[in-house]
Amino acid sequence: NKRIHVANHPSAEKRNRQRITRTARNRAVSSSVRTFVKRVRVAIEAKNTGDAAAALKLAIVEIDQASTKGVVHPKAASRTISRLSAQVHALSKA
Repeated sequence: NKRIHVANHPSAEKRNRQRITRTARNRAVSSSVRTFVKRVRVAIEAKNTGDAAAALKLAIVEIDQASTKGVVHPKAASRTISRLSAQVHALSKA
């Protein structure tokens, strides 16, 4: 019973094109962030300190960029970085 709205005005058509572009870009960025975070978590699971630290550096850059672009909320980005950093630090102490 969902009604599908089709853009009938030039401005609405443009907004629709923008939405499609923006959604694709946001999806790509968030997917990339998830991949980088996963690499850190895999290295932590494997108890590989060197790889975890290297992966963390790359992940922090990726997460910060996503935050700047508005794909990830700044506080969510900060929280993710903080938690990953704490886990990597605990791994290096152990």
